[in-house]
Amino acid sequence: MVALLEGERQALAALDLDGIVRSTSGKLDLCAKLEAVEREQLDEECLGALDAVRRLNEINRRLRNLIASNVQNRLGTLTNTSDSYTALPRRSGGVALA
Repeated sequence: MVALLEGERQALAALDLDGIVRSTSGKLDLCAKLEAVEREQLDEECLGALDAVRRLNEINRRLRNLIASNVQNRLGTLTNTSDSYTALPRRSGGVALA
């Protein structure tokens, strides 16, 4: 998981969409496996590793939010709007075009 989070951070820094998607998929797979483990079965070393993973994930979450905010600001500048992102209205096909 630590390797996945470090890879995700590198993908975020490079704006590598494929890398971000791979990291997300890998994290979801590992989280599903970890959910099957009872906390009482984990020793101190495992709990420490999970705490480190939680902190790394929080750092990556903040980085994702910062990137999203920057993209939103750039789009606002390009479109001369300062409004927050909102989804476009649905068309007759029932698919949102956002």
